[in-house]
Amino acid sequence: MNPATTDPATTNVENTPPTRLRLDRALDRLDVTFRGMTARADEGQCDCHWGSAEELALLKVPDVELDPDLLYRTWHAFDWDDYGAVLRRILPQFARALVGGLVEPYLMAEVGRSFSAGDWHRWPVRQSAVVGEFLHAWWTHSLTDPDPVVPVHQLLWLCTDASGIVSPWLTVWEGLDHPVADRHLAEAAAEWEYDLLRDDLPWNTWLWEDDDADALRTELAAWLVRHAPARLRAQDDATKELLHLVRLIGLTGPARYEDPHWPSDR
Repeated sequence: MNPATTDPATTNVENTPPTRLRLDRALDRLDVTFRGMTARADEGQCDCHWGSAEELALLKVPDVELDPDLLYRTWHAFDWDDYGAVLRRILPQFARALVGGLVEPYLMAEVGRSFSAGDWHRWPVRQSAVVGEFLHAWWTHSLTDPDPVVPVHQLLWLCTDASGIVSPWLTVWEGLDHPVADRHLAEAAAEWEYDLLRDDLPWNTWLWEDDDADALRTELAAWLVRHAPARLRAQDDATKELLHLVRLIGLTGPARYEDPHWPSDR
């Protein structure tokens, strides 16, 4: 094909990573699936703390885009009578805001809480399937994105809280033979090691009963000990210190605390 006659749209698609194409399709499916959704007609909210009656009325009109501040106040309020209906109303715009970096990464814990509060697993199969596909597509794309809009260790927190389970997300990460995914693993290990060495889950546990949080922490720690070392050693910037910290996570009791590589500042 003559370069001068190449269709720019075709060229852009050809140069777009498959994971990004999958994510774009997932966003489009959210648009189609939740088109026409509204909050319940009798849904209420505090006009002193949340917003005006006029703003509330917008949630009962389908497909009207909300300004960023109203979108934030809507998903961030957890006292709706029917949070699931409210989430369905805003989900297409909300998902695009997340993927577009319009929601600060430090809020990802609360984003995960919002998906959990919406109880999307109990929605009709067609709706829950597109929500699950969106989360998986975003996760997979972020793992191979050198500069994801949300750091991978924070996105794992979101996906785990949103789904109530960590294993599917770790399985995807484990199956990716990709240098960028390995770099994200090194960054995550560095973020997690302090808490895991104290036998704490490295994120807030407000959605988890104590036993469930402990099981989640055990699963995350065991996965890290199994899969991180080889990938860390393959990286030029992987430090011996981080490898020792990951090794220590796999030990318990005196074997951990009396190890010569136990950090002196702990």
